[in-house]
Amino acid sequence: MSHIGQPLTLACGQTLPNRLMKAGLSEQLSDRDHAPTVHLEHLYERWGRSGCGLTITGNVTVDRLHMAEPRNVAIEDDRDRERLSRWATAAKRGGTSIWLQLNHPGRQANPLAGRTRPVAPSAVALAVPGAPRPRALTGREIEATVLRFATAAAVAKECGFDGVQLHGAHGYLISQFLSPLANKRDDDWGGDLQRRMRFPVEVLRAVRAAVGDRFAVGIKLNSADFQRGGFTEDESEKVVACLAGEQIDLIEISGGTFEQPAMMGSIARQSTREREAYFLTYAERVREHAKEVPLAVTGGFRSRSAMEQALAEGACDIVGIGRPLCIDPKAARRLLDNTGHYAASGTPRIGARSLLGRFVDLHAADAFLDVQWHTDQIHRIAKGLEPDPGLPWWRSTITAVRRNGLAAIRRPRRRG
Repeated sequence: MSHIGQPLTLACGQTLPNRLMKAGLSEQLSDRDHAPTVHLEHLYERWGRSGCGLTITGNVTVDRLHMAEPRNVAIEDDRDRERLSRWATAAKRGGTSIWLQLNHPGRQANPLAGRTRPVAPSAVALAVPGAPRPRALTGREIEATVLRFATAAAVAKECGFDGVQLHGAHGYLISQFLSPLANKRDDDWGGDLQRRMRFPVEVLRAVRAAVGDRFAVGIKLNSADFQRGGFTEDESEKVVACLAGEQIDLIEISGGTFEQPAMMGSIARQSTREREAYFLTYAERVREHAKEVPLAVTGGFRSRSAMEQALAEGACDIVGIGRPLCIDPKAARRLLDNTGHYAASGTPRIGARSLLGRFVDLHAADAFLDVQWHTDQIHRIAKGLEPDPGLPWWRSTITAVRRNGLAAIRRPRRRG
């Protein structure tokens, strides 16, 4: 029997029809007031028919003043309830469960999008050129931010979404609280790991209190930051053990930050690449700490055989795929029906490499291009068009600047 086709019942009582998950991908398809648009409805109606048993949206921020990207959806209250409800309904027509990915970018906010100084656990800037120095949050602001997550989750439930995923990876605010490089506080919100993990635990508890027992709540967590002096795998294990003792339905394993984009496979060893999934070895290691909480692993999975093996061996319970669905919205269905054995992903690369390589880091440039190129494919699907695997690299560079301004080429924008 196919392992990817088996259902999975979560602690909240929700049953996922299979083990494939559409991972969070930042869509940048809100209107100028950060409300959902008809393009999001079109996109998720298509992805809802992809075959994935679980669909996670891209970044939905909990604070309009702090945006990861200019056209992210924001939820601060129920002002956009009708549009959010249409978004959820469109996604669920294909039989998938739809979860909103809730996020606060912290110091990784785009100042041009939020038009305010970024905030963070401590006034420590990203180690990337041109990154602004954030302002350290006060204790009251931290408590208010915890409540923002709870409010957004309650609105998601009212609007028909099946769950929420807290974005605690990739260097965003929750991840910043966990990192000793970003969190230099000496109060109850920083210092040793016990205090650094307080923020994600308080967010999880507040969200659960706001939505009740029958609504799904998950988290996306870094295995490590892959930076010297940063959040380590040993610390991540302890966080997983702590979260497993809370009322949580799913833990998705990822890794990396804007400064070290491990989630893009940039530092994966050859042995890791052969297994396809970038974080599968860590998932095996942390399995015992997660106890009965299902683990999802995203990043690198492409072949049906690798997915089946990972599930059969118990390394993970759910396989997340993202970029392949930007190229082939039916990729998951082909895998489930065994009519396709490989979920392809585009591999755009910067051109004129010998010339540009003298002036820029080509690995960073390729990572930036990869994100923007797949965003272009997302926008094509949202407009009712088919993906264009032949889209030239230079055109995606132009559209990236149009979407984000010149700041877009300052650093790679990571996926949700």
